[in-house]
Amino acid sequence: MIFKNLKKIEGLSLDEKLKLFGDKRKKPYKRNLFRSNMMLNPLKLNHLNRLDSLNADMITLNLEDAIAPSRKKEALYNIALALSNLKESKSFIIVRTNPINEGGEKEIEFLNQFSFDAVRVSKIRDRDDIKKSLKLLSKDKELHISMETKEAFSNLSKLRVDDRFTTANIGILDLLNSLGLPQSILQRDNPTIDYILSKFLIDSKSCGLNPISFMFQDYKNTKEFELWCKKERVMGFESKACMGPLQVDIANRVFGVEDKEIIRAKHIKEQFELNRERAEHGFMDKKYGFIDEPIYKDALLVLKR
Repeated sequence: MIFKNLKKIEGLSLDEKLKLFGDKRKKPYKRNLFRSNMMLNPLKLNHLNRLDSLNADMITLNLEDAIAPSRKKEALYNIALALSNLKESKSFIIVRTNPINEGGEKEIEFLNQFSFDAVRVSKIRDRDDIKKSLKLLSKDKELHISMETKEAFSNLSKLRVDDRFTTANIGILDLLNSLGLPQSILQRDNPTIDYILSKFLIDSKSCGLNPISFMFQDYKNTKEFELWCKKERVMGFESKACMGPLQVDIANRVFGVEDKEIIRAKHIKEQFELNRERAEHGFMDKKYGFIDEPIYKDALLVLKR
């Protein structure tokens, strides 16, 4: 817990909260795990108070569509209050801002003074939005985007203009609306959804972005959420947006690397490197069959995760 007693804070005005801003700076995230991305509502201080203990690999503090315009400044100050008093966290922390031209610019400028890992800008449309966001953002933070518009969907593979832009999140419901498609087609066996997810995945990977799949809104239906996770893992996804701790636990398990995968990858790496010293880049292995350089590179990907 960041604060031992929230009751003293919950009734404070914005100016009174401002006086409680601390000078703590969380260390940058060092783990190479990005299986789960849990969304938090910053109007709920009891949620923010657990930033130092949640199991999600990523935590997104949401300033956008879930926050009424009249309460956005309150949400922003709550985030600043929590971050400025946060000593450490095992999660990669992201702040999701409003679109650049709808308040996002001022939010980024305000947030730059605090310690967290990335800003996620909503409703990105083109390279100009990316460039403007990067120019505003302090250089110690990554840029993530919400891909929710048909323009970004069409041009995603061409949007990466800087290494600090690392991650794309697909906002499937907004994207469907932008494409003029009904939300009712969001089914696991729908070929249109398969195409949308596949294109998003390949376009992201082709330009070096980490693609995070969409948030499943029916948070009580954990069975269906797990089926979506398993489908997306088979497709090639490694990360999933989550609503609540139950979804986080499922995503961490489904998108994790099993022990048998690690054992296989370590064996392949060891044997390939031994044989490479003898100028043999393709050989039969008693345990796993034929091994060559593409098999070796795949093993390295497993070990990297």
